[in-house]
Amino acid sequence: MWLEQLRRRLAKPKTSVQLCLLGVSAGLIAAFFIILFRLTILFFQSIFLETPDDFTTLPTLERVLMPLIAALLIAFFAAFTGFKHYRLGIPFVIHRIKRHYGQMPLYNTLNQFVGGALALISGFSVGREGPSVHLGATGASILATKLHLPHNAMRTLSGCGIAAGIAASFNTPLAAVIFVMEVVLREYKVHIFVPIMLAAVTGALATQFVFGEGSELALISIAPLSGWHYPYLILCGMALGAIAYSFNQNLMLIIKTFKPLSMFPRLLIAGCIASLIAYTVPQAMGSGMSAITIAVESPEDMQLLTTILIAKLLATLFAIGLGIPGGLIGPVIGLGVLIGTLMAFFAQFISPGTDIAGTYGVLGMAGLLAATLHAPLAALTTVMELTSSPEIIVPAMIVITTAYVTALQVFGNRSIFLQQLDFQELPYQVSPATEALQKVGVMDEMDEDFKLLYSDDKQQIKNTLDAMDSQTPLIVFDEENGYRLAEYDLSLMSDQATNLSYISLAGISSQATLADAFELLNDKRSGALYVYNLLDNQQIMGLLRWDQIHHILTIRNSLL
Repeated sequence: MWLEQLRRRLAKPKTSVQLCLLGVSAGLIAAFFIILFRLTILFFQSIFLETPDDFTTLPTLERVLMPLIAALLIAFFAAFTGFKHYRLGIPFVIHRIKRHYGQMPLYNTLNQFVGGALALISGFSVGREGPSVHLGATGASILATKLHLPHNAMRTLSGCGIAAGIAASFNTPLAAVIFVMEVVLREYKVHIFVPIMLAAVTGALATQFVFGEGSELALISIAPLSGWHYPYLILCGMALGAIAYSFNQNLMLIIKTFKPLSMFPRLLIAGCIASLIAYTVPQAMGSGMSAITIAVESPEDMQLLTTILIAKLLATLFAIGLGIPGGLIGPVIGLGVLIGTLMAFFAQFISPGTDIAGTYGVLGMAGLLAATLHAPLAALTTVMELTSSPEIIVPAMIVITTAYVTALQVFGNRSIFLQQLDFQELPYQVSPATEALQKVGVMDEMDEDFKLLYSDDKQQIKNTLDAMDSQTPLIVFDEENGYRLAEYDLSLMSDQATNLSYISLAGISSQATLADAFELLNDKRSGALYVYNLLDNQQIMGLLRWDQIHHILTIRNSLL
C-alpha cells in the first residue's frame, strides 16, 4: 500500500520528501558502483605502477604491450556481450534520458564497467567520468525499475545518478548539479534541482569517505592576477575557443573516417596507436592527471610540455574516436592545463617574478572545457570547487565567455556530445510539449471517479447510465470489443429511442507519463485512455481524456 502511495506522490511534478530521499538513495547506489569502479582501477594499477596514472616508471615493453592487450580484451568482451550493446558514455546516457526516461540496458553497462576499467588501467587517454555517468544512471535506473516508479520520477532519479557520478569522479558536487542541468537535462526546474543536488552531495561525501577530500588540482597554486592580464586573457580565450573547435572537428573526422570498419579492427588500431605513443611519450598516457602533475612540476620546460600536449591530443582523439570506452572530460582537463601553462610563458612578461603558471593552467582548463562541451557554467563551477580560490572567478569568467563565444559564433562549434549523438543517429530532441508532459505521471491526472461494467447488454448499460451521476464516466468491457467508454449520444436522441455511443479505449500503464498518453491520442486529438495497474493489467485505475492533456498544455504549461 505504501508503495502505491509513493508512486502516486511521485507522479506529481513537485518537490517532495519522498523524491528527495529517493534522490539520496540513487546517489548512494551510484557512489557504490563508482567507488567499486575506481577501486578496481587502483587495485590493478597498484600491481605494476608506483603512482596511480603515472606510467613513466614502467619498463618500455610492458608500457607498449599494455594498451594493445587491453584493446584486445575490450574487443573480446564486447563480442561476448554483443557489439550492439557497445553504445556507451555520456552521449548514450543523454539519449536514454531524453527518449527512454533514463532506463539503462544492462549489457551496455557491463561493457562500460569492464571496458572503461581496462582502458584506464592500461593507460589509454580517456577519463573516468564517462563510465561514472553511465554507472550512476544505471544505478538510478535499477532503483526506479525495482520500485516500479513512474517514468517522470525515473527520469529525475537518472539525473540524480549522473550528478552523483560526476561528483564522485571529481569531488565537485556543485559542478555536477550544473553539468546535469546544463548538458544532460538542458533545463532548470526546482522540483528536479533539489533531489539532484542532494544526490550530488551524497556521491561526493561517499567518495570522500573512501578516497579522502583531495582533488586533482590540489597541487596547483593559484596566484591573483592584476587587471593588466585581462586583455591577454581575452586573447587566450579566443585561442582556446579555436582549439576546442579544432578538437571537436578532428574527433568527429576520426569517428566518420573509421566508421566503415567493424568494432574489432577499430579497437585494435586504437591499441596500436596508444602503444606507439606509450613508446615515444609515456607522459601522455593515462586519464590526464599525470599531465597536470608534470605541468605543475615543470612549468618552465616548454619543449616537454609541448611534446606531451601534442602526444596527449593525438592519444585522446584516437582513443575516443576509435571507440575506447572512456570519458572525454578527464583528458580535456589535462589538455587544458597543459595549454594554459604554455600560455603562462608569455604572461610572465606582464607580471615578472610572479608564479602564475598554475593560475593560467586552471584558466586553460576552464576555457577548453566550456567551449568543447558547451557548458560554460559547469566549467566555472568546476574551477571554483577544484581550486577553492575566489581570486580565480573573474579571470575564469573572462576566459570562459571569450572561449565559448568564439567557438560558437566564429566557428559555429557545437557540443561534442550532441555531434556524437547526431552521427550515431541516436535521437535526443523532444518538442517543448513532450518535454513538459514528461514531467507528469498519468496517475496524477487520471480520473478515478468512474464505474466499470463487464457487459455488452445495451439495456443493462442504459440502466447503469441512468442510475449514475451524469458526470461519472462508464467503462464497459466485453471480450469482443475490449474496454470502451459508453455514453448517451445526445445528437441522435429522439423521443422514442435512446442511442448509445462508444469510444474505444486503449490502455496505458500507470508508470507512463502524460507524454506517452499524448503520443497515443495525438493523431485523432480526441478520445480517452484507461490507466491500468503496472503490476496487474486487469486492474483499471483511472480514465484519462484528451481534453485533460490539452488543458495542461494550453492553460497549465507554466506550472510544469
